[in-house]
Order: sequence, then structure tokens, then C-alpha cells
Amino acid sequence: MGRYVTTSLEVEGNGVAKERGRETSPSTFESFKENVEEGRHSTFERNVDDWLPVTGSRNAKWWYSAFHNVTAMVGAGVLSLPAAMVFLGWGPGVVVMVLSWIITLYTLWQMVEMHEMIPGKRFDRYHELGQQAFGEKLGLWIVVPQQLIVEVGVDIVYMVTGGRSLLNFYTLVCKDCKYIKRTYWILIFGSVHFILAQLPNFNSISGVSLAAAIMSLSYSTIAWAASLHQGRVPGVSYSYPHQTTANTVFNVFNALGQVAFAYAGHNVVLEIQATIPSTPEKPSKTPMWRGVIVAYIVVALCYLPVAFVGYWAFGNDKTFDNILGKLQHPTWLIAAANLMVVVHVIGSYQIYAMPVFDMLETVLVKSFHLPPGLTLRIIARSAYVAFTLFMGITFPFFGDLLGFFGGFAFAPTTYFLPCCMWLAIYKPKPFSLSWLANWICIVLGVLLMLVSSIGGLRNIIRDASTYKFYN
Repeated sequence: MGRYVTTSLEVEGNGVAKERGRETSPSTFESFKENVEEGRHSTFERNVDDWLPVTGSRNAKWWYSAFHNVTAMVGAGVLSLPAAMVFLGWGPGVVVMVLSWIITLYTLWQMVEMHEMIPGKRFDRYHELGQQAFGEKLGLWIVVPQQLIVEVGVDIVYMVTGGRSLLNFYTLVCKDCKYIKRTYWILIFGSVHFILAQLPNFNSISGVSLAAAIMSLSYSTIAWAASLHQGRVPGVSYSYPHQTTANTVFNVFNALGQVAFAYAGHNVVLEIQATIPSTPEKPSKTPMWRGVIVAYIVVALCYLPVAFVGYWAFGNDKTFDNILGKLQHPTWLIAAANLMVVVHVIGSYQIYAMPVFDMLETVLVKSFHLPPGLTLRIIARSAYVAFTLFMGITFPFFGDLLGFFGGFAFAPTTYFLPCCMWLAIYKPKPFSLSWLANWICIVLGVLLMLVSSIGGLRNIIRDASTYKFYN
């Protein structure tokens, strides 16, 4: 059958196919047609994969992995870490920060290793790995909702962060100017993404991501260095704020969610690794892991000084959820830091949006059979940007959003879902070192998910009762 071509076949009224006068059975003809259709389907799948943002380009270098991961992980959540320390205190706060760094580095290593655990096959997306671990249908239901909550939630939070940072910059450099509502600044920030969202794939946003990574290290350094230069505020105290027991408990829960939000980036790690070329001799995990190590060194240089120096300087002052909001001098430096935050969250928004674009375009092309192309991309991506912009304007509870999303979605996908996949796929021997390490991460991650979700949701409800919409 493989030697037949469609032009050489004629079909008679009785359903018998002939090739140059030689008869062939109807079943043979049907098999041939099926093979042709399968070939066309395979070609279509390959063409679509070459067009989709995650698999469209595979020429990234190891340093792409480094700054993509820095951009994804060192988010604006770092600026809320001193506020989280207020309710954790020195002892628990240091333990939570360091332990989170260790656990998330371990789970990130697991995902890098599992990307090509089957020779000749790459798990380019988080849900594909979930399907391998839990089954075709169950894997989708476990991973996709959580991943979408994380990525869409982060983009909504970054809309708020970008608008607020623009407002802070404006008020610092123009103290006598007329006040402009935060809503308008969020609109200004969001308008940039209608253009940047049209960049086709991960490698096309590498310049934006590099600038964002540099900015994240820069504003983190400014935050802790300015705090150190300013010194401790008069009457600083490190005791727990005087509140009711219920408020204290809920605030501790929310603080844990803020830490979970800060230590996140696993939701895009497989998609980042998918852009790196791979051969049996040079698998993608080698350059990917090199980039991850560099990224986690940067994470430590950003997170730990900001959290500890910021808490040392301001103590249990619970009136801020962003350390830059407490720093006023030198004015030009704090204004520059706020502008750096804007540049960083522009890049980070795009990093987290790219897997969402990939899912949207996959569904529209493969399920709804819409033709892939520029028109589809413009409409789908613009609609997503508009949705996150609307949500950011409507619900700008910055610190509480961090706590809620940190617990509800980041804790599973970052702290313990990779461990569950590792146990399901590799099946380490019970009570071995690998088995124990994974179960410890799972238990801690589940507890973190439960308590921080409760704390974040409670604070959102509390703040929403007094919030003036579109202020």
C-alpha cells in the first residue's frame, strides 16, 4: 500500500478500487485512505506544534534558562517578605524562608530530570508530565486547573503591581502634581501587554525577560540596601503585633502564603526547558540545570536580604505590604526602584502568560479547528490581556492576593505536586531516602496550602468590605 498514490486510484461504482487495471480489495483501499488521513493528521500536528509558543522555537541557550527562571521566580512577591516576617518572627521566619528555598530547589530539580525521563520523548508542558504520572484524563484534571489558577492569578496580581508601582513613581517624582487614580495607572500598565503579547514564543521574549531579570536583582538590592542605610526606625519592636488570637492566626496563615507566592516559578519550568535543544548526547537537562543553579543563587541574593534586613529595619510595623512603600530617601533611588519593578513585572507577566497562550491556541486550533495565524493570535491574546486587566482593576488587594494565590495554587504546583509525580513515576522503595524526602515535602506542602489559603481568603473578605471599587 505504501507505494500507491492517490492519483493512481480509481473507484468504480461497486466500491472496487483499481490501479492501472489491477483490482484491489475494498478493505485494502480503506486502509490506504486511513493511512493517508493519518499522515495528513501527523503533518498537521507537527505544523501546529511548530506554530505554538512553547514548541515553536528550540534554540535557547543555558543562560536563557537562567534569566527566564529569575524573571519567573523573583517576582514582586519579594517586596512583601518583610511584611510576612512581621507575623512569623525571627525564628520561624528564618526557618520558613530557608526551608522554602531548599524544598523548591529540590522540586525544581525533579521537574528538570523528568522532562526527558523517557528516551526520545519530551514533556514540554506541565500537564503532559501530569498525564504521564496520573493518566491521560486524571493528569489533565489535576494539573491544568492549578496551573491556570497560578498563571492567570499571577498575571492579575502583576497588573495591580505594575499600576501601583507606576503610581508610586509618579507621586515620588512629582509631589505637587494632581493625584491620578490607581485604576488609570493599571490601565496604562496593561496597555503595554496588548503589544508585547503578540510576540510569538518564549525565545522571542528573551530580551524582555533579560531586562526583567536585571531589574529584579536591582530593585531587590535597592530595597534592602536602602533599608540598611536608613537604619532601624525609632522604637522598633520584633514582638508579635497586639491583636486578637483569631487575627494573629489568620495573619500567620496569610504570611505563609506570601512566602509560597514568592518561591514560585515551577509552573513554567517545563515550558522554559522545552525551548532548549536536546540530543541523546546532550540532553536539555544539562544546560537547564545550569541555568536553574544561577537563578537560585540570584533568588537567595534577593529574597534573604530583603526579608531579613527589611524586618530588622521596620520590625513589626504592619502598615505596609510592599517594602518600597516604607522607603522615602533618597527619593530618586526609591523612584528608580519602583520603575524597575514596572519593567520586571512587564517581563514576568509575559513569562507566565506564554503557557496560557499555548493552551488557548491549542484548544482553538485543535478542538475548534480554527486556522492558525496572526488573526487568531491577536484576538485570543488580546482577550486574555483584557480579562486580566479588568480583574486587576476590580480586585487590587495586593498583599491578600499574594497570600491566597500563594496557598491555593502555588503551594501544590511548587512544593509537592512534583514530588507526587516523582513517586508515581519512579516508585522509590518505601522508607528510602528519596521516598522520605518526597513525603516530607508533600506533608509540608499540603499543610502550607491549607493554612495559607484560609488566611489569604479571610483577609480578602475583610478588605473587600471596606474597599471602594475603581478608586
